[in-house]
Amino acid sequence: MKQGLQLKFSQQLSMTPQLQQAIRLLQLSSFELQQEIQQALEENPLLEQEEVENPLQDDPSAPTTDDTEEWDQNYTAELMGSVGQNDADYDAMTFGCADETLHDHLRWQLELSHFSPTDQQIGLSIIDSITPAGYLSTSLSELTESLSRQLDEPIGEDEVAVVLKRIQHFDPVGVGARDVSECLRLQLQQLPEDTPFLAQAQHAVSEYVELLGQRDYRSLARLLKLNETQLTKVLTIIQQLQPHPGERFSNSDDAYVIPDVLVRNKNSRWIVELNPQSLPKLKVNSSYAALIKDAKQSDDMSYIRHHVQEAKWFIRSIESRNETLLKVATSIVQRQQGFFELGEEAMKPMVLADIADAIEMHESTVSRVTSQKYMHTPRGVFELKYFFSSQLSTHRGEDCSSTAIRALLKKLVAAENPKKPLSDSKLTALMSEQGIQVARRTIAKYREALQIPPSSQRKRLI
Repeated sequence: MKQGLQLKFSQQLSMTPQLQQAIRLLQLSSFELQQEIQQALEENPLLEQEEVENPLQDDPSAPTTDDTEEWDQNYTAELMGSVGQNDADYDAMTFGCADETLHDHLRWQLELSHFSPTDQQIGLSIIDSITPAGYLSTSLSELTESLSRQLDEPIGEDEVAVVLKRIQHFDPVGVGARDVSECLRLQLQQLPEDTPFLAQAQHAVSEYVELLGQRDYRSLARLLKLNETQLTKVLTIIQQLQPHPGERFSNSDDAYVIPDVLVRNKNSRWIVELNPQSLPKLKVNSSYAALIKDAKQSDDMSYIRHHVQEAKWFIRSIESRNETLLKVATSIVQRQQGFFELGEEAMKPMVLADIADAIEMHESTVSRVTSQKYMHTPRGVFELKYFFSSQLSTHRGEDCSSTAIRALLKKLVAAENPKKPLSDSKLTALMSEQGIQVARRTIAKYREALQIPPSSQRKRLI
């Protein structure tokens, strides 16, 4: 066989540092993003913060004092919390904005996924067995045995494995893994297939995770048959992964909510804007940047050139985050316009896929954007997750959101005769008269989630 040299051109899609940075910034809350920006300002001397005056001071279209007073008279700005423990929909009355746990976040996604009733019960059992760090603490055989007794029907271990596989692709990716190796493999599967050295990274976390933990890079390079430069690229990919996917939900420190999006009504149109006060405006130091054009090669100029490029990447990542957030918020307002005009009873059922299709993005991206992001509206401050809810059918063949049903439930209870309070069966009948088909146990579940006591405890003699 004759040896020869062949030149071949090909295109590859790689996970660039800029893209990795943009994805990481996308899931940060406003408070966390401000901390990230402050750290970048301290580390990069060529990144500066612009002084921006409050635009509401000079904006003639901003609400006047009378408008603000009218808002306060009609609405109370409630801070909407996270997913309830017994209901995967939002419970604004019970839970606080900063108290969302990993289990809450997973149950919320489970409710918005298309699971059969049996698979949903399997999913709830799996989620209950996940540790705060994000790992499955119970074996599949134990889960199968427990579910068979609980549901009083035979459940196969393969059924549990299928549901677990779907949950492992929830946000955060890698949750529900049984060990570190599986957790890292799940996260690597989310990267583009043609990412350079992706196959070697998958091989490393699958077979040699102990060497990674021991930092035995010499043995790792020998087993993977890589040189030092190639191994460095493999390690760069692995270091971007999160071995504890539930870590960001375990922070018990107090968190302050800064609205990311402002919604207001102007000339009978709903206007969606980013909150200019939620993050500072950044720029590259123009004086230092101008030196690059006429500068000669030197260590100082290389330092300036490197930090100018880093500053531009960071600013572009912030802009990309803002554009995606504005797209999602605008699509939510367009779909839930009835809520802004009429209240909770006009809320429409909506899942992640609806917004993902509208803005042509993946559901996981929408999940990241809506997590810990808040919207200030004339009706209060709401987390973006609040606008998503499951649907229930009505006698008229329409769909009604669970949020609207709970709003109607509160209205019926508020208008009842305190001497003869409405029982759950009576509430079910009244719902049916309005065309909403809902089971009595569902009414009981929503009533408990809203902290409304049963009819025997609501009865008043005077």
